[in-house]
Amino acid sequence: MIDREEILLWPDGAPLANGTGPEHEPALTLYPAQGKPSGAAVIVCPGGGYVYRAEHEGGPVAERLSRLGIAAFVLRYRVAPYRYPCAKLDVQRAIRTIRHRASELRIDPARVGVLGFSAGGHLAATAGVHYDAGQADSEDEVERLSSRPDLTMLCYPVITMQDNYTHQGSRESLLGTDPDLELRDLLSNERHVTADTPPAFLWHTSDDGAVPVDNSLSFASALRRHGVLFDLHVYASGRHGMGLAEDSPHVGGWSLALESWLRTNGFCE
Repeated sequence: MIDREEILLWPDGAPLANGTGPEHEPALTLYPAQGKPSGAAVIVCPGGGYVYRAEHEGGPVAERLSRLGIAAFVLRYRVAPYRYPCAKLDVQRAIRTIRHRASELRIDPARVGVLGFSAGGHLAATAGVHYDAGQADSEDEVERLSSRPDLTMLCYPVITMQDNYTHQGSRESLLGTDPDLELRDLLSNERHVTADTPPAFLWHTSDDGAVPVDNSLSFASALRRHGVLFDLHVYASGRHGMGLAEDSPHVGGWSLALESWLRTNGFCE
């Protein structure tokens, strides 16, 4: 088994952490680019309803990206009992950290993307609509850098926190059992798309029984209204949580579509 480099996002302790050990210490696991490195990086956010992080949506996906010459990083973000804003802080810190270490890691700081599945897709979408340019006067050099991803890749994502179309389990784990309307609105990412939102790749199945396809459709519609370029792939049928979907020749084609899209956006050759 390969001993992969782990990068702690806050070596001296994460904000709002209430303990020690891996579940309290957000980190990135590096999967170095193979072959001819493209200089691009992608952060992978596994799903799991903000309760856990599904292994099949982490390492295997990062391996696939690394074979394209992309430096891939699996994010260990905080899940329940941690709630908002911990996971958002973690993904933002991950983006800033990669930019801060770009020279050392041989990464172009202007080509850093975020890819997520299900609840991890919600986290990736959150990174794409709730970002900042960094705190120029921060004593922490990492915090001076932008948290805006250059691309987002959303795989059967939870997008909204609104009734009817949200994933109830993800909402409760992230916001609690009775979140106020303002917080629900803030984390309904389709409501916060702007013309500056990064280009996005989305895929879903039309009969997803856990996270309705309406989540991807609403986000794509918001991107369209604001003139943001996107790829949207809706496959006829497939269970939720398929990951690379290697057991489905049809749905499994999403990874080839992603490769083409990444190439179009200059993330791989």
